[in-house]
Order: sequence, then C-alpha cells, then structure tokens
Amino acid sequence: MTTKIAFFGAKPYDRESFDQANEVFGFDIRYYKGHLTEESAVLAKGAAAACIFVNDTADAAAIRALKEQGVPLIALRCAGFNNVDLDAAARNGIAVVRVPAYSPYAVAEHAVALMLALNRKIHRAYWRTRDGNFSLHGLMGFDMHGKTAGIVGTGKIARILIRILRGFGMEVLGYDLYPDERFAREAGMTYVPLDELYERSDIVSLHCPLTEQTRYMIDEESIGRMKPGVILINTGRGQLIRTNALIEGLKEKRIGAAGLDVYEEEGEYFYEDKSDKIIDDDTLARLLSFNNVIVTSHQGFFTREALANIAETTLANIRDFTDGKTLANEVKGSK
Repeated sequence: MTTKIAFFGAKPYDRESFDQANEVFGFDIRYYKGHLTEESAVLAKGAAAACIFVNDTADAAAIRALKEQGVPLIALRCAGFNNVDLDAAARNGIAVVRVPAYSPYAVAEHAVALMLALNRKIHRAYWRTRDGNFSLHGLMGFDMHGKTAGIVGTGKIARILIRILRGFGMEVLGYDLYPDERFAREAGMTYVPLDELYERSDIVSLHCPLTEQTRYMIDEESIGRMKPGVILINTGRGQLIRTNALIEGLKEKRIGAAGLDVYEEEGEYFYEDKSDKIIDDDTLARLLSFNNVIVTSHQGFFTREALANIAETTLANIRDFTDGKTLANEVKGSK
C-alpha cells in the first residue's frame, strides 16, 4: 500500500518541487490549499504524515485532532518549529521532524538584497522612473565599503552573509551565545557584546532563532542603543522585533531604514493574495506606509535550489519515520 501524506497549505510551486522529488520516494501526496487547523485535520485521516509550513497552526487542539485521525507524524517543510506545540505532540505520541537547512545562500543573499535596495533606494527609483521621474533627489546612499555590519547570530546563514559583506570591504561584528572564534578568525570578523554591536553598526541583521530569550529582543531599549540612522534587517522570525517599537524608531529617525522578510503577525497575510482587500492590520499597514521600509513576503528561502532541498529532506524524513529509522531531524517536546 502506498504511503499517504496530507500536504497542507499547498501552492503551485510546492506541487512542482515535491512531485519532482517524489519520483524517487513514490508517496501518495494529497495536496490541500487550506492550512492545518483543528477543523481541517480531518483531511489527514489515515495519512502517515501531515506536512505543514510556517503559517499552519499545529497547536494543542490541532494536534489532538491529528491524533484522532490516526496521524503519527508532523513533517515540517521548514526549519522553524515555533508554530508547533511540541509538548502537545509528545503527549499525543506524534513525532515532529523539520528541515534544519536547505539553502543558506538563499536567505543570506536575500538579506544582502534588502540592504542594497534600502541603502541605494532602488525601490523608490524603480517607481519614479516608471513615472518618467529621473531626478536623484532623496536617492543618496552610502558606500558599503568601510561601514560596519552587526550580525546577531552566526549560524549557517549568517556565516555566508558575513563572507559576502566582508567581500564588500565591510567591518563585521558578530554576537552569538556560543561564539566560534576559529570561524571569526577565518572570516575576518569580530565577536563583541550585543550592546557594542548595536552602538557601532551601520547595518544590523538578525539571524538568531526565536526563543523566549530572543523574543522581542529588538524593542524600545535596544533601538535606543543603536547608532542613529541604522539599517535594520530581519530575515529570521517576525517576533524578534516588537513592531510598534520599530515604528516609533522609524518615526523618531533612530532607524534609518528597515528590511523585513518576516512580520510578527504574518500568518494571515503572507503567502496569500490580499490585493483586493483592505489590510485591517493597522500595524502592518503603518509599516507599509514608510518609504524607507521594504516588506517582503517571507521569501528569503524562495529559490529553486532551496525548494528542491526542502522537498527532498521532507520526504526523506517521512521515509525514515515509516521505515522505523532514527530521525536525524526530529524536534522533541516534553510530555
């Protein structure tokens, strides 16, 4: 019997990458446009796995519903798992696996794209010239060469970003709970305390995981310690930044520009076409009103190479589970 997989939140690009990868695995993938919720969990009845993404809801209620449908595995097709109640999964005997790495180049390069676009006002120039306005007023940027970038978190993505920025001739400061001094020497960067990173950096880019310690680490206090006019980049998790504090920082000119690939309340909007509706999230609407803010739709991962890696790793995780093998990419809670 072919192993059934319930695939939630399916987009056309998901189907393309997973169908191609599935030629090797031979699973019966059932694609559903809707997201996983307590109500939609019935669609997974009899499936060996529920395959979900960052904007699916795997809270305690949804997990209980999956258990009632006989689903033994939640397979995340992403690295983050903060949308999954791991303790509830453990209590209900449901294993959880993820994709810890896909293409770190994709996210690092997207962070650089945001930096360059904000610094050189590419987004503003694009709209001006389409309207026949070729003036340079308000478009001045600065040389990246010789400036200082502060990188918070120095994992796989950040290390690629650091090497790219060093290629620009930037000084790079790093902060990490577990600094790797050998890497720092090889890459030509320096670990410093977080306060010093804020004070010295012309650009601050966030690449740390979302934990209780890092949740809203960018708030009124931390923004107040940053160099005036700093460019703030977040391609990690939305809740690393307290958005209302960011808005105040932008209004007070403490923050010179912000590039956000994530937003703390993105679930209702990101990956969906809302162009024919009014945005009723006042905070998001306010962010979008700033001409020195670029918001992208959590697309840092979105390259052909990354999608192929995600599909292959996700299906391999499911195969390992069904074959009773050790789950190298399992994340666990406590019962």
